[in-house]
Amino acid sequence: MYQVITMYGDNEPWWFFEDWQEDIEEEKSFDCLEDAERYYIKKWRELSSTHEYINTKVNYLAAFWNEGDERWCEECDEDLQQYRGLALLKDHQAVTFESGDDFHERHNDCGKPRCCKTSLV
Repeated sequence: MYQVITMYGDNEPWWFFEDWQEDIEEEKSFDCLEDAERYYIKKWRELSSTHEYINTKVNYLAAFWNEGDERWCEECDEDLQQYRGLALLKDHQAVTFESGDDFHERHNDCGKPRCCKTSLV
């Protein structure tokens, strides 16, 4: 079973920190890869049209963000960038195959990526 998920939070979707699933806003399940890929591409296009910055990995993982979309982190004592994550997963795990050429390591991420220091521990 394949899933396409959108997330919102402090981290890009490829980190898979503990409790990463708490950031999931939407999850759609698909029986076949082709349907999941079509939905991923549709969501990728929607998110890329509404966000200034994009960082896309080769295995259907993408982060989108806008300058100034931040939240205050008491533990870090600083503002943290908030990301909209998009992922195509197989059984809730990152896929091990590469997406089409349109999505390979594409980024225009000039912003200030930061993650909560407590996530790195």
